[in-house]
Amino acid sequence: MDKTYDSPQAAVDDIGDGASLAVGGFGLCGNPMQLISAIHDKGVSGLSVVSNNCGVDDWGLGILLADKRIAKMTSSYVGENKEFARQFLTGELEVELTPQGTLAEKLRAGGCGIAAFFTLAGVGTQVADGGLPQKYHEDGSVAKASEPKETREINGTTYVLEESITTDFGLVHALKGDTHGNLVFDRSARNFNPLAAMAGRVTIAQVEELVQPGELNPDEIHLPGVYVQRVVAVGKDIEKRIEKRTVQPREAYEAAREKLEA
Repeated sequence: MDKTYDSPQAAVDDIGDGASLAVGGFGLCGNPMQLISAIHDKGVSGLSVVSNNCGVDDWGLGILLADKRIAKMTSSYVGENKEFARQFLTGELEVELTPQGTLAEKLRAGGCGIAAFFTLAGVGTQVADGGLPQKYHEDGSVAKASEPKETREINGTTYVLEESITTDFGLVHALKGDTHGNLVFDRSARNFNPLAAMAGRVTIAQVEELVQPGELNPDEIHLPGVYVQRVVAVGKDIEKRIEKRTVQPREAYEAAREKLEA
């Protein structure tokens, strides 16, 4: 039952060209950066990646994208990466845009063995009707567009059928984990990491703190170890970036604090 690996490099050693990856993270929060870096250093390419977003130009999945290691990206949000937009619009990258809640459920359902599901999201749009550009030619014309999806009326409401997602590997970052693969996530990092873990046939978790079985309170475990095949400790002293820092004037902060205290 001991699922630990000595290093991120050892944990990703069998990930090869053309592999499909479900990668956790919400913005730059909870990115499995050490695993991503190990894959980058390994030199694999032609990857099909499923993740909420593609990092930024020099962080997260953005480092794989910058070196053109990603062939296809399935995401719900791609607005903070200029290189992503450039590669997509010049025909270098295939992109499947998916509503965020639908993407989350595709990953969860895939991990639960559910082949497809009906949802309201996307009905009456190109998500359901087809024609959404997924790949361009160099001249800007559409090389590949999405196909129409099955719709069905249920109790007077129209729904669209969405197929679930499973991938060769899942890559996730957790605050704590034990050697059996039980994981605890921190705040916003919980948004997509558990779902990416569920969708991967082989899931690799990097954890800031590695503990022994029984040290985690069962009530605090967010993801059971049945979904995790490999665990690697990366420590707490790792770089964590903020995607877009926002601040307010000191005076406004003080006024808001005084109001709360009153």
